[in-house]
Amino acid sequence: MLRINMKLKKLFITFFLFTHLIVAHANSTPSSFADLAEKLMPSVVNISTTQTIKTTSNQFPFQFPPGSPFEDMFKEYQRPTERKASSLGSGFIIDKNGTIVTNNHVIANAEDIIVRVSDKEFKAKVLGSDPFADIAVLKVEADDDLKPVKFGNSDNARVGDWVVAIGNPFGLGGTVTSGIISARNRDINLTRYDDFIQTDASINQGNSGGPLFNLEGDVIGINTAIIAPGQAGSIGIGFAIPANAASNVINQLIEYGETRRGWLGVRIQEVTKEIAEVEKLKKPRGALVASVGKNSPADKAGIKAGDIILEFDGKKIDTMRKLPKVVAGTSVGKNVEIKVWRNKKLVTKRLTLGRLESSEEFKQSKTPTLKDREYEIETLKITVRDLNSNDIEKRNLNKNQKGSVVLEISTRSPLSRLVDIGDIIIEVQKKTLTSSNKLDDAVKSVKKNKEPLYLTIINKRNQREYLGIKIN
Repeated sequence: MLRINMKLKKLFITFFLFTHLIVAHANSTPSSFADLAEKLMPSVVNISTTQTIKTTSNQFPFQFPPGSPFEDMFKEYQRPTERKASSLGSGFIIDKNGTIVTNNHVIANAEDIIVRVSDKEFKAKVLGSDPFADIAVLKVEADDDLKPVKFGNSDNARVGDWVVAIGNPFGLGGTVTSGIISARNRDINLTRYDDFIQTDASINQGNSGGPLFNLEGDVIGINTAIIAPGQAGSIGIGFAIPANAASNVINQLIEYGETRRGWLGVRIQEVTKEIAEVEKLKKPRGALVASVGKNSPADKAGIKAGDIILEFDGKKIDTMRKLPKVVAGTSVGKNVEIKVWRNKKLVTKRLTLGRLESSEEFKQSKTPTLKDREYEIETLKITVRDLNSNDIEKRNLNKNQKGSVVLEISTRSPLSRLVDIGDIIIEVQKKTLTSSNKLDDAVKSVKKNKEPLYLTIINKRNQREYLGIKIN
């Protein structure tokens, strides 16, 4: 009898624990997002912008072949043309006084910015924008109190957590989608400080600048990018700037109208397995100093080329990409301790951090904005701009590389399933493409001669590809 009771007791305990786990799981899985969506939707805004794009058209009924000396001779006869372009995006209110956050690329070069809140429209002004982090802060004057949302601690967000995105995809404002956090710390070579949250919540064109919420209704990310090869719709791979990284930039833009990032003054590279072995490090880690800027904070502190930075201001530098983010997020003028690996020994240095935006290094570099002239290649139904020095630095290309960066691709383009936004066209018919304004003429010449178009591109993985296309 005693044995039976003990068995029943164990069975009861097992049953209790099992049902408890089922209830706990049910409680952690929301049955509906309706209450959350109803609460948050008034805080999310639709943004529309307009800008004038200037191009030139040839007054002659014929085209000069690419590289022809007649191109320059008859340049004065090219007629400038203008067209109005509009774009859509999202944003969210962070202060009832009308302060709104969005992406920089949503409002870059805009002549007019209209913010729609519920059923009201307001003209917005830019308080500050930062192309390096792709963040902008707007201000609207509203009579009624607006409903702000607050930032959560994005460092607490875990892979597998539920998230909700609200935005204006394809102009369909007030759209709510849900999903989970798919990954953390993603680097997709989009900005200098990539550290994205990846999510499978549907994010499409027009969602840019909108908020990514946790189940408490706090903003843990700013929806910024998607991967959608060959198509415009979501395939479940979207990226958001983490709230913690964004907050620092946003506070600076509100206070100063610009960013004030820390500056060390070194050029760095990855510590490979082979380098770690030679340097007697247990595993590849840190950032290898390739060169030190003259009179930079690092130079004054005695940091040398060949040093491996393992720790900065108490923060471990596990990978090369971590160092610029940590330095940029540290206050200008702060006295920091740096630990470097030199001659197989740990050496400690102290320095006062400078300001990136005041450095010669920054002033000489080309700021990545959309102010580079855009060219609409009508024959291919794509929009491009010239490859610039920032692209070359960010993608680690040859410093003399020329080409055209693809900005937009129509679904009707013959390249729509062959080329992605961000790819670089470097050759046409095996001839180097020196500038974007020559691309349209080159393509028209190929079409006129009824030849297949032969393009050489550098894709987003920095791999060279060759494409043969028949143009109708």
